[in-house]
Amino acid sequence: QVQLVESGGGLVQPGGSLRLSCAASGSIVRAYVVGWFRQGPGKQRELVATISGGGSTLYTDSMKGRFSISRDNAKNTVYLQMNSLKPEDTAVYYCSTGRPNMGWEYWGQGTQVTVSS
Repeated sequence: QVQLVESGGGLVQPGGSLRLSCAASGSIVRAYVVGWFRQGPGKQRELVATISGGGSTLYTDSMKGRFSISRDNAKNTVYLQMNSLKPEDTAVYYCSTGRPNMGWEYWGQGTQVTVSS
């Protein structure tokens, strides 16, 4: 069973930064695409960014330039660096992964990010 554990959330002022971590059990992070998603209050879950096993990245347009996804395969961990945070970035952030062609099979429990002065 794959397990994903997010960490690094918290309360930050507008304009601040946070780095989220997604630690995965097993070695699947090295081969599979991993994505960060978020769900704000009263909103649907949305994709933030993805990173492939080879390190190729994709971002939702509204996140480009402020968020950066990366991975450390030696640690089975994927990161989301978030800069210039805005109140509208307030959400629970989740990481997810899955086997090829199986979609987003596995999800972490989420980590809360609150951007407020």
